[in-house]
Amino acid sequence: MPPFTIQPPTPAHATLTYPAPHILLVTLNRPRDLNCINAQGHADLHAVWEWLDEEPSMRVGILTGKGRAFCAGADLKEWNDRASGATGSSSQPPMPNGGFGGLARRKGKKPVICAVNGICLGGGAEMIINSDIVIASSRAVFGLPEVKRGVVALAGALPRLVRTVGKQRAMEMVLTGRMVGAVEAERWGLVNSVVGVGEGDGDEEVGRAVLEKALGVAGEIAGNSPDSVLVSREGVKLGWEGIGADEATVMLNETWVKRLVKMVMVVHSLFILHLVKFIKTLISLLPSRRIPGIRDIPCNLNFRQSENQICGCPASLKK
Repeated sequence: MPPFTIQPPTPAHATLTYPAPHILLVTLNRPRDLNCINAQGHADLHAVWEWLDEEPSMRVGILTGKGRAFCAGADLKEWNDRASGATGSSSQPPMPNGGFGGLARRKGKKPVICAVNGICLGGGAEMIINSDIVIASSRAVFGLPEVKRGVVALAGALPRLVRTVGKQRAMEMVLTGRMVGAVEAERWGLVNSVVGVGEGDGDEEVGRAVLEKALGVAGEIAGNSPDSVLVSREGVKLGWEGIGADEATVMLNETWVKRLVKMVMVVHSLFILHLVKFIKTLISLLPSRRIPGIRDIPCNLNFRQSENQICGCPASLKK
């Protein structure tokens, strides 16, 4: 584990690993439950994404799932138990500010890539719709089947899906509740890239193939200027959220660019300060001996001397 300024959280149903410099990999780890996320999972993942934003050594995050599913949505068994009072309380715990999985309504600062290895339904689909980049296996399927169960996708996906795929395709997806394959999702613009996998490939092989592609993209991002990535991402999100080009540009300049310029100036000043201290220390360590054959030449930068002297130098040196 690399050294951190801030200690990472320890989610109960997800594992955190660091497969390359500056890259956080979050793996949902409830394969028997198709990586459905329960109340504790939402809070845990919200804490993970907040840590990603605050930890200086991290630049990009990846979310994937273990087994044959990326995430099949909410933990309906827990939801039913709470609704029936079986858990001792009929009320549902509040969703964190980041929404489902801490990602469906996340604004954040640093990019998150979803490496979709398989089934991606309900809340899982809502997470990838609000993520920054989506890499999917050819075996992955996407859907918002809430209408088939008498509920509604209220984690933020409905208005965002329209902006991504257009009104007609969004209507088709949410009103029919049908599942969309990875190739079709790529054609719609919901997926950036599809990784082909063989019919006989196991879940682990599929997961590795998708993750390899996602790590390549993450590595490209991590290799760029961190500050430039933050501001560029924010500019795209402002446009995606419906802010006009002129207003978004002004907001970027006022809130981000000026802040970064101030940070650069502070860093530059600190560098100069430490450089001066270093030079003074170095000079103090040098032996104070006269060098044979070199005479002392005063140079006091006094320009009000006679015409026969320049910078305090004797007239004989003027020639």
